[in-house]
Parts: sequence; C-alpha cells; structure tokens
Amino acid sequence: MTEITLPGLLERASKTNRGVSFIDRSEKASFYTYAQLHERAALTAGGLQSLGICAGDVVAIVLPTAVDFYSAFFGASLAGAIPVALYPPFRLGHLEEYHARTAAMLEESRARLLVTSRRMARLLDRSAGEAEVDLGLVTVEDIPNAAPNVVNVSADGEALMQFSSGSTREPQAVRLSHREILANVDAIREVILKAYPESAEFTHRAVSWLPLYHDMGLVGSMLTSLAHPSDLVLIPPEYFVHRPAVWLRAISRYRATVSAAPNFAYGLCADRVRDDELEGVDLSTWCLALNGAEPVAPSVLRRFEGRFRSFGFRESALTPVYGLAEAALAVTFAAPELSAHTRFFDRDALGERGVAEPREGGLELASVGKPLPGYRLRIADQKGRPVGSRHLGRVLVSGPSIPMDLTREGWLDTGDRGFLFDDELYLYGRNKDLIVLRGRNYAPQDIELALDDLLDVRKGCTAALGVVPEGGEREELVILVERNRASPPSVDPRLAQAVRDSIASRIGVVPDVVRVLEPGTLPRTSNGKIRRVEARRRYLAGELTAPRRWPYLRLAGDALLSLVRGK
Repeated sequence: MTEITLPGLLERASKTNRGVSFIDRSEKASFYTYAQLHERAALTAGGLQSLGICAGDVVAIVLPTAVDFYSAFFGASLAGAIPVALYPPFRLGHLEEYHARTAAMLEESRARLLVTSRRMARLLDRSAGEAEVDLGLVTVEDIPNAAPNVVNVSADGEALMQFSSGSTREPQAVRLSHREILANVDAIREVILKAYPESAEFTHRAVSWLPLYHDMGLVGSMLTSLAHPSDLVLIPPEYFVHRPAVWLRAISRYRATVSAAPNFAYGLCADRVRDDELEGVDLSTWCLALNGAEPVAPSVLRRFEGRFRSFGFRESALTPVYGLAEAALAVTFAAPELSAHTRFFDRDALGERGVAEPREGGLELASVGKPLPGYRLRIADQKGRPVGSRHLGRVLVSGPSIPMDLTREGWLDTGDRGFLFDDELYLYGRNKDLIVLRGRNYAPQDIELALDDLLDVRKGCTAALGVVPEGGEREELVILVERNRASPPSVDPRLAQAVRDSIASRIGVVPDVVRVLEPGTLPRTSNGKIRRVEARRRYLAGELTAPRRWPYLRLAGDALLSLVRGK
C-alpha cells in the first residue's frame, strides 16, 4: 500500500464533496471543493514545471489567504517541489527590515522561485533580487496552466519548509517530511475525534483566520482539515484584526466545531466585539476553542467565557495547547472535553527555588495539558538531566513529527521553561528571555501581564527585559510599553508611573527603567510575537523609534498586523 503524502491527501479529499470557503470583505464566501482545488493545483504544477521547477526545488510563496494560495502550495507539491510560505509585506512599518528578513529566509531556504501576486510583486522583487533567487519572481496570475508531469513523492521526502517564529533569534528553517507532517496531523485528529467522535448527525467543521504562513494556520487548519477531510472556512487575518466579530459570526454561520487562535485574539474579542455585531450569533456548536502559539492567560480565558456565555459559548470549549514549528505544530492538548485547568503557585518558590508549590492567591498559570499520542515530555536542568515533578526546568519534547537532526539523543530542547504538575505541563517563560534580578528569576510574560489592564497600554504590546547597562554590574529591569493609538503623548508620564505601580504591587519588584513608545515601535516576528532579543538590542543602541508609514502599504500598522495584539 502506498504511503500517504501531501499530494495524496489532496487527491483523496478530491473524491469527497468537502471543500474550502474563502471569506471576502463583505463576508460572502467563495466555495471550492477539494476536487476543484486539486484540478487548479495540477495545472499550476504543470506551469511551474514549464518555468523550470524540478522535483526537490524549493518554491517560496508570499500570498494572501485566498484560493491562489492553495494553487501555489499544492501546485509546488504536485510538481515534487518543496513549498515554503513566507509572510506578506503589509504588516511591517519598517520596509527595510522586511526586505532584509525576507531575503535572509529566501537564502536560507535556497528557494529557486518566489511566487506572489501582482499586487505585491513590486515590493517583493527587491527581496528576491537581494537573495539572488535563481528563477526570480513570478506572479501566480502569470503561471501558465499546463498538464503536469507526474512526480512520485516518497513519504520520507521533504514535504514543506516552515520557519520558526524568531522571537528569541532569527527565524530558522524547519524542514519536515510528509511522514512527519502527517504524524502530527493524525495525532491532532486522534485527540479531537476521541473527545468528539463523528456520527451521522455530527461532523466536524473548522473556521480559521490564522495566516497560512504560520504553522497554526497551515498545519493546524489547512492540512488537518484536508486530512480528515472536512469543510474549512478561511478568513483573511487582516479582516479579523480589523473586525474581530467576523470570526465569531463565521463560527456561528457555518456551525463550526473547531477553531484556534492565540491568546491575544480571545482577549481582543472579549474587549472589542459589541453585542450589535453578534445579532443571531450562536456559538453552541464550538467544541474546541484551541488557544496556543503564545502564553495562555487565565484572566483572558475567564473574560472570553463570561463575555460570550450568553451567545451559547461553553466553558469546556476553551482548550489550551502547546506546540512549535520544529514539531510541525502540536505537542500537548488540554483535555478537549473538560474546562481549562488553572492553578495558583507560590511566586517566590518558583522564582527563587524553581519549585511549583500551590498557594492560594499566588501566580495563576494555565495548564497546556498532556502530550499527544506518540509524544513525550521531559523537564531537564541546564545539563539536560531530568528533574522531578513540580520542578522548573527546560522543556524537552520527543515525537514522530520532530526531525531527528534537531534532537539530541531523541529529545528536542524547545527553549521554553516549565514544569509538570499532575502530569500536565505548565509553561513559565523562555530560557533566553529569563530575567534575573537580585538572585531571583522572573518570566517576562508574568511581568507583562501585570500591565494588561492599564487603560493607555496597547494590550500585548509590552516587553519586559533584563538589561545590564554599559559599565553596570547588575541586571536591570527595563519595561517597554506602546501607548494606545487613541491616547495622546501627554499621558506618557502618568502612564509610566502607572506601569511602575502595577508591577510593584503585583510582581513585587520596581522597574529600573520604563519607556513609553509610539504604537508599532516594538519589533515583532511574522506571527506577531514581540522579539525581545531584538528589542533589547535596539534599546541599548538607542534605535527604538516609531516606524515610518509607507503610503502605498495601506494595510501596514494596525489594519494588518496579522497576529499582532493591540487596539
């Protein structure tokens, strides 16, 4: 029996009546069956081959969430090439930075061809030129339709490439085989179907606004829906950021059972969606509201559930998860059919001794659950030696979707810190972001969450940094916060004092420096995470300045920050 591959998934799904609906600005849908998507992709595959693409070549794709993305992605796959989806240019105010990072990713991936749209071609031509892409750039509209030459693809062959987020380093290319990708997809499906099995009366449907260049959108939504196969509704991420209610309306309208988002999206909906935007909305079909890709805030879980309970949303739907690009996507799931677990821990015991001791009124953390079937977790010290339950350490993972060349003795060091409590994983920051003040460890997101409810701070647009100033002898706590776009600069002195007071009262430490910044100043990854290492470098170099707004990038800044948090 031939082992399944990504082209095989599409061919298998093409024999069903399932498909993908693409939502436009007016929230109307264009529906394509998987058979139609397969036909379009096959013609694109032939066109790519006619342009010189051969089996094993890397094809970079910079396209919005639309049917052309499927054509380019699976066209490359059907041609035996390796697709890599890169983020579009319209989320950055610093266009120079975009060109440099995109050129670096094109060079690292060794892409032979860059596929984009006519709308973005002029902006991307420079990136392709700087990277010296062999076949240059082609717009998806100009790829000729041609019958493809059949390419036999091995399950152990490279299926796709995706980049790590780059929050603590420059983005790194992760090369995944068909077998590795599908091992992760199958594990995700097994957990979901065990909790919510299908029947003649119940079938799963998914809605997603997550970018298709991000592993949560690509693997978690697009490929998992294809493997099932099930109907999928895709919303361009810029529509969600501009009007968060579009996500909830789509879940209701299409009776979706599964939809995922980072923590900030749940907070954004709780804060910004109005009742008049939800007329007739019923969220009772939503079984799994997966929350991952960034730290899960218990307060946000409560706010979201409380805000939308009257619209049929169930507390048990909230499902924290954990994963990373190096594992294809998912590693752990909280129990899908149960309410999310949160616990309070002694802040001093965690920070000073690295021990998780329950304490009422302490630091509240959300469990991200247990490993998926076939996956394992280990908490280790700095030398890689396992530590006991309830002890803080480095999070190591093992599983069938993790490339062996990324592991050491079968274990991948995720770079995250966490501990096991009742066999469930709790995360507590990243190793490279750890702040050490007077012998005590602090996770930056713990400090940043203390600012989440300050009126003039953009939610999720803060950075807590440990900085040793030039000539200094100890690490100082530096807080960088972006002011809300609606707030005038005159609030800065008062806001800085509010930041100091909030951190002092909630965390028990007084910041050495508080800088209030213009909106859009902090550097971010392609999926919206704050790049703390880069923020520290810019702070020390005196380079923290607001980005220049480019008039022809109307979607730059707030309108299209893809996964960027804030108002």
